[in-house]
Amino acid sequence: MTNVFTDSAQNKPMIVLTGPTAVGKTKLSIALAKAVNGEILSADSMQVYKHMDIGSAKIRQSEMQGVPHHLIDVLEPWEEFNVVVFKQKCEECLKGIYERGHIPILTGGTGFYIQAVLRDIDFTENEECTPYRAELEKLAATEGPEVIHKRLALVDPASAEAIHPNNVKRCIRALEYHMLTGERISDHNEQEKQKTSPYRYCYFVLNDQRDRIYARIEQRIDEMLEQGLIEEVQALKNMGCHKGMVSMQGLGYKEILSYLEGECTLEEAVYLLKRDTRHFAKRQLTWFRREGDVIWVDKDKFDYDEEAILTFMLEKLPFAY
Repeated sequence: MTNVFTDSAQNKPMIVLTGPTAVGKTKLSIALAKAVNGEILSADSMQVYKHMDIGSAKIRQSEMQGVPHHLIDVLEPWEEFNVVVFKQKCEECLKGIYERGHIPILTGGTGFYIQAVLRDIDFTENEECTPYRAELEKLAATEGPEVIHKRLALVDPASAEAIHPNNVKRCIRALEYHMLTGERISDHNEQEKQKTSPYRYCYFVLNDQRDRIYARIEQRIDEMLEQGLIEEVQALKNMGCHKGMVSMQGLGYKEILSYLEGECTLEEAVYLLKRDTRHFAKRQLTWFRREGDVIWVDKDKFDYDEEAILTFMLEKLPFAY
């Protein structure tokens, strides 16, 4: 068998398993990990947080079947998490996985995070708080996030289109990068995307018919409510968590928090949650279609036979396991 765990990162194997929310990635990732002696790295922006189990559809310990999982339950909800932190933590985990002679399986629906690792992208995070950043933060606090977003649209339209107006931090960082370098961060990131991957990888996108994905989203949200999503958000609120935190902007949390704070009825909150989750799944698929070198795994083409899907994926791997 070929030794794929050499000192050269170029030869090190990696499997990516992604796809839209509620498509069934978790169960398949376990089967895949058991087949290739793999360990799972979560590429999820919410499962990283402790105390946020139901709304993030976090895998339970009993469901892991002995497969090691990383980047789950590692931060408190009030701690900062972004693509730079993710990439740093991911690389720390990868070192250990390769030392153990195992294959990392990057699993989750956050395409931005996956891209950062696969292409070793430098997203240029300036940790030092500049006076310009402080000025923009003050402006956002007094006049609202829309003012910052409009300012970004003037200097970097591509970033303004990619970043939601409510994501004040990313808008400010993009403006700050432009001010410090004279370069648009969207141009910088586009250049970074062209990098050759330091890994020998196989990038699978699990997909299904849209109506089935949407039906599963509706079902999952109903199940979350039955399992105690409202109580989970209330407990977070009691811990001091609020909408200003990155964690509380996650789907399921911001909508239920609005209900608990009397901004809408429960019926309205659930309607918004289901609608926005459907929109999120659509955006995920748009992102994956823009990625190169992906292998689409359409469940209906396999008649939903999970063993056939797994066999197909194993045959596609460009390395021994």
